[in-house]
Amino acid sequence: MATAGAIRRLIPGAPSLRATVARLFMAGIPGPALDDETRRLHAGTPFGGVVLFRENTAPPATMRALTRAIHALDPALPPLVAIDHEGGRVHRLDPPFTHFPPAATVAAHGVGAVRAVAAAMARELAAIGVDLTFAPVLDVASNPANPVIGDRAFGAVPNTATASALAAFRATRARGLLTCGKHFPGHGDTSTDSHLELPLITKNRRALAALELVPFRRAVAAGIPMLMTAHVLYPAVDPTVPATLSRPILTGLLRRALGFRGVICSDDLEMRAIADHWTPGDAAVASLAAGADLLLFCHRQDALRAAVDAVERAVTVGRLPARRVAEAYRRVVALARWRARRGRMLPLAVIGCRAHARLNASLHA
Repeated sequence: MATAGAIRRLIPGAPSLRATVARLFMAGIPGPALDDETRRLHAGTPFGGVVLFRENTAPPATMRALTRAIHALDPALPPLVAIDHEGGRVHRLDPPFTHFPPAATVAAHGVGAVRAVAAAMARELAAIGVDLTFAPVLDVASNPANPVIGDRAFGAVPNTATASALAAFRATRARGLLTCGKHFPGHGDTSTDSHLELPLITKNRRALAALELVPFRRAVAAGIPMLMTAHVLYPAVDPTVPATLSRPILTGLLRRALGFRGVICSDDLEMRAIADHWTPGDAAVASLAAGADLLLFCHRQDALRAAVDAVERAVTVGRLPARRVAEAYRRVVALARWRARRGRMLPLAVIGCRAHARLNASLHA
């Protein structure tokens, strides 16, 4: 059995077991301000971060106040504020924020355009205090019938898609923001949407290595700090569970074969590809055991509570090794500290500025 003492032996100065576990979760919140229930949920055990969605959208000054309130939940190590900000159809923010075209459209204008757009998006996010963008998409759009990736990917050819994705990553990092490449080991060749059901990719290992894994291998080599898992089943690597819950994929393939040392982040564990088959607690424990470090529960606070309870219980009874939790905690904390050192809030006037408007217009010409 493990206790908070075991965690403290592994991580000198670590908080309670509950607080250590809470750092491994990223939560959604219900509106554009921190309500009392959310404050109670985070009181004493700040989570690893908060992910913003459409329901959190507000004028820039209000969103800046929200991110400041989230950071103030733990002034010593502020939780990360994250958002999906790809452009195109994955865009949460209303005007005056600049709504750039999807990745495929930008990439068609060349790598220079990709860099410029990524930098502009990073500046606008930095102005409201966002720390982490769940981008770039590293999937290769190899299946025209794919209902969920499509033009979110930078291209249908591995090498060209990779060049644009890495340009976006580097331009975003240069502005002090964290990035998260997605969705490992590749969601581009599915014919179903993991928000709605569990997709299947039947390629053999050689085919996966020749196409899906190319951008991820190069992103790892380039030092990308975070990768998000795919809720997709790959029988050639693991015939039993999707990548998000798979030790052969997350630890065997991503950690050992590709050498990734950053944070492995799950996609939202409330998506039906997972939630239709596993309880929140079972999914959370399985994903951490597989090698994930940061777990997303983006909408339901009851699911989040159940997952945190389950992970804490699993550590206490020895079903989830304390060393695995300590390893994940160290990675998440290192990421938060990097952002705390690099983060710089820009003036709100950068949002929707003339330079960004001109850049956006050039992509529609």
